[in-house]
Amino acid sequence: MSKTKVSIKDIAQRAGVSTALVSYVLNGKEKESRVGQEIATKVRQIAADLNYQPSHLAKSLRSGKTHTIGLVIADISNPFFANIARVVEDEAKRNGYTVIIGSSDENASKSQDLLDVLINRQVDGFIIVSSEDSEEQIRCLNDKHIPFVLLDRYFPDIPSDFVSTDHYKASYDAGTHLVRNRYKHIGMIAYDSQLFHMQERIRGYQDALRDNHVQAHEHWLKRVKISAIDTGVKAAIDSMLAIDQPIDALLFATYSLAVSGLKHINKLGIKVPDDLAIVSFGQAEVFELYYCPITYLKQPIVLLGQTAVELLVKKLTHKLTEPAQILMKAELIERASSKTKKTLTI
Repeated sequence: MSKTKVSIKDIAQRAGVSTALVSYVLNGKEKESRVGQEIATKVRQIAADLNYQPSHLAKSLRSGKTHTIGLVIADISNPFFANIARVVEDEAKRNGYTVIIGSSDENASKSQDLLDVLINRQVDGFIIVSSEDSEEQIRCLNDKHIPFVLLDRYFPDIPSDFVSTDHYKASYDAGTHLVRNRYKHIGMIAYDSQLFHMQERIRGYQDALRDNHVQAHEHWLKRVKISAIDTGVKAAIDSMLAIDQPIDALLFATYSLAVSGLKHINKLGIKVPDDLAIVSFGQAEVFELYYCPITYLKQPIVLLGQTAVELLVKKLTHKLTEPAQILMKAELIERASSKTKKTLTI
């Protein structure tokens, strides 16, 4: 079989018609050009026989569209982002788009590099999971009228399209769940970050304790730098267990923090949940495989990814004018790690 790429001219010569007529037929415009059904069928059959593949580059040059989407995620090694990338890819394909994926590794400089490269690749638009200190990048995309949708993380002061979990409500539900299960000294480990979603998780935890009449201790909340997770989490847990009012329950603000924390808890010989109850954001198989299955906040990954693509496609086809801002509910999946605390009887 010949490796030479079949062109419209080859089809036209075989069919005995003009290249313009072939172009009309293969682009579904035979009605506009008043092409007869017999000729149209013949052209399509010849194209199929010759295994004709349309030139996407030529089509892009004509339309000004590449039918590609740039997906910038925060950390591809995190199961949440890896799974959401797959959802975005599948949904984009269903809508006729190809996805180019890049991971910023929670680094604003790398995020900017990815945006620059993808803009040069002429992607039609972006779906972005923002990293720390990337707010100005989002403002720049807005100013340049480049279509984008923020996913999971957004900036409330920037008018933009976003789809995210209601991080405040999720954290509030987790804190309330622990109080209702008789835990009174509830700690939280979060990232030392100004990103809005992290601040909302902290606020939800604090409000849950206050609204359920639990007097919070200032040393129950620890913030860990993302560049030093293991050492930061270890120091945080050691500190919260050493104070006069040691914690009896712990909420991890992310999956990565939880994995690091559970490793250290095992080294200390702490039993979950008898010595320490655990709840974490983010679903992953490791939470089910732990000797005591971990209670977690399940974010609607499929719906988040599908909705982000839907919003972006609407923007690209000019069917969306006002910013769409969507918050979705996380589901608390209760496992053994936060079961009701036993009370001592005399």
